[in-house]
Amino acid sequence: MTNLKLGPLPKLGTVRVTVSLPEPLKEELDLYAAAYGRLYGEVEASTLIPHMLESFLQSDRGWRSRKAKAAGKSRSTPTGQPSGTGQSNATDADH
Repeated sequence: MTNLKLGPLPKLGTVRVTVSLPEPLKEELDLYAAAYGRLYGEVEASTLIPHMLESFLQSDRGWRSRKAKAAGKSRSTPTGQPSGTGQSNATDADH
């Protein structure tokens, strides 16, 4: 059997988020969860969704590029010197 892109799941802390899915997408997720279950052990489709989203974000080159540029801007001024207050601006980028 061919391996799936999503491998074994890590154990992490979680935050609950509720989303609505189109019925065809939910059916596809259930089929994927069944195939995943045959490889790694039974799991609910809802358990796979966060890992699928993480995989998607990590594989999106455009997102990684924008994120890196934003992080670079928040860490230093155009001359490469730290920003004036001596404190990181990382939290400013998050708001």
